[in-house]
Amino acid sequence: MEKGISSLPVVLQRRALPAVATFSAVIAGAIAYLMFAPRMYETSTKLMLDDKRVSISQLGQNLTQVSRQYGGPDPVSDQAELAKSQPVLERAIAIAMPKSNKLTMDALTATLDEGLKVKTIPTTNILELTYAHENADLAAKMLNAVSQAMLEENIKNIKSEAKKVKEFLEKTEVPRARERLRLAEAAENRYRQRSGIVSFDEQSRSLVESLSTLEQEERTLVSQLQEVESREASLRQITQAGNVGNAYNNVRTGQDEDLRKLRAELVEIEQKLIVARNSFTEDHPDVIKLLQERDGVASLYQQRLGRIAPGNQGTPSSNIAGDQISQELTSQLVTTEVQRVALENRFRVVQNERANLQARLAQLPIKQQPLTQLTREREEAAESLKTLQRKLEEARIAEAQKVEKLRVIEKAKPPRLPTSPKPAVVLVLATVFGAVLATGIILLLEITDNTLQDPLEAEELVKLPLLGVLPRLPESALILKPADQFLDRVGFVEPYRMLFKNLEFRSLEKLRLIIVSSTISGEGKSVVASHLAATSAMLSRRTLLIDADLRRPVQHNLFNMVPKTGIGDVLQGGMTLQEAVQPTSVENLFILPCGELHGRPSQMLESEAMQALLIEAQSLYNCVILDTSPLSDCADAATLGQHSDGLVMVTRPSFTIKEVLQRTVSELNKNRIPVLGIAVNGITGFSERYYRYPVKGYQPVLEKPVKRLVGSTAVESRTEISE
Repeated sequence: MEKGISSLPVVLQRRALPAVATFSAVIAGAIAYLMFAPRMYETSTKLMLDDKRVSISQLGQNLTQVSRQYGGPDPVSDQAELAKSQPVLERAIAIAMPKSNKLTMDALTATLDEGLKVKTIPTTNILELTYAHENADLAAKMLNAVSQAMLEENIKNIKSEAKKVKEFLEKTEVPRARERLRLAEAAENRYRQRSGIVSFDEQSRSLVESLSTLEQEERTLVSQLQEVESREASLRQITQAGNVGNAYNNVRTGQDEDLRKLRAELVEIEQKLIVARNSFTEDHPDVIKLLQERDGVASLYQQRLGRIAPGNQGTPSSNIAGDQISQELTSQLVTTEVQRVALENRFRVVQNERANLQARLAQLPIKQQPLTQLTREREEAAESLKTLQRKLEEARIAEAQKVEKLRVIEKAKPPRLPTSPKPAVVLVLATVFGAVLATGIILLLEITDNTLQDPLEAEELVKLPLLGVLPRLPESALILKPADQFLDRVGFVEPYRMLFKNLEFRSLEKLRLIIVSSTISGEGKSVVASHLAATSAMLSRRTLLIDADLRRPVQHNLFNMVPKTGIGDVLQGGMTLQEAVQPTSVENLFILPCGELHGRPSQMLESEAMQALLIEAQSLYNCVILDTSPLSDCADAATLGQHSDGLVMVTRPSFTIKEVLQRTVSELNKNRIPVLGIAVNGITGFSERYYRYPVKGYQPVLEKPVKRLVGSTAVESRTEISE
């Protein structure tokens, strides 16, 4: 992030021309648009969906309802779409311009559709319609016509919906509901007749009450029966009566006067018979007479008894209740027995009735379930018919009533001033768009540019140390004769001094032979080699600069000398190294130019004579710097690098190709050729401050006194140094 921010001014300066051109073109286009664009007048009207205009029918209220439902249709949005619909626009044209023909109306409709804008005011039921036209009066007239057309369309839609509902109810739903009600009533009546259920609640209540009464009666009968049985048992024990029939006969027999007389007569005869038997034998006439009398009376008694109690002729006279108490007790026994039998019969009848009622009560809910369903169906059918009839009446009222849910709350008025184009807005937008487009151009150029842009990028790209950042030298400082144009300017010489010191500090051994090269031609490697050599000589090192670029030698031009002799003469044995070396205007700096070549450059550099020359140069000079051909053009630098202490790769921003630099460094590393680092050349004064501290702010005001010989006299003077 810090790197991107720090290099931003450099990027802006580098891409300033296309960015400024793009921005200027956008601004010029905006100005041209403002000059030639037609003036448009915009007006607006507002309509509100109003649910306060209540219809007298519920259906009318529903058709004019404007409430919003989450996830459902939005009535305000529906009205916004209605405003742009073709029928509304055509009706608006007909209202505003009633005399327009078909072609004119179509053209005006298309123009109105294109210029009409509908906006919903948030959180309200208000629509805002805007329309712009070159004629202010026509704009207001057209917009008011659109509002009127929308009102008419709303009324028409409401009437149409009400009519559809009415016809649907009259022809389909109401007759169908009547038929459903008739069938439901008939089914309910048939079931009531078949099941006998008139009213479930009343019948259930009646059965429960009857059942409760029977249960109470049953408990009473049980109590009475127990009491009667107890009394009957007591009476039987007292009267020693057998069955009730015999007791009844005994009572009747005892109460009959004739039988009582006959019994008395029999008792009397029996007494006489006992006396006679005591006195006479059985054959005695008195005994026989008494026996005959007894038998005759007994026969009469039996005859009489048979008439009173048939079937009980054999009842002994001892069992006959002849006294009053016996007759009363026997009568009570008979009465009690009759009561017991009656109570038992009544108890059985009550039990049967209770069981019947319980069965009927248990069956009643079962029978009621189908009846409940039938009743519910009948009630639903009746309610449905009632609702449909009410809706039908509401539909008739809504169709006849003129109700709309849209209301104009603000009419359109002819505007006095044009609304577009707006110079301030256009210029602001043009400025913003121009800035964005210029930024896009800068980014596009940066993305598509495959050349190095800054020193840090070169260091990260090839993973080599950045040895120095060298400034772009003016033409006056390129030529080192006179050398003071370069050596006396701190802003030029200090970067080269820093480069030289970095080479010394980062080398484990003392550097004697340095190769200076680049990837392609034009990166300034010859200028870097010459000025690095001049800086080394300025630092009191005996330095030799060898122009080993035998294809395009330029060092003699940089020192403004004639290459009379050179490296070719030494390699071919025409002269020694010391004879071919030429002094320069820089103290301690010597140069071996290319000179005239009489052979192939590659062959000469690969020769043993070249190796011997390098060995001899290292023995005679403290520092030897070779300017070689670019690495992408030939293998000269790689060949000489095998016999050197290291190679300095010169790059130049916006010129060095990244891929070529990567490939070149990779090949050098694979071939085990030592690469000391990278020197970035051609940094401008503006961008230099972002890669190293400037030295212009630390210039000396005056130099120390320098003695100069004027004639034969030493003159002391001070020279002011300025950039």
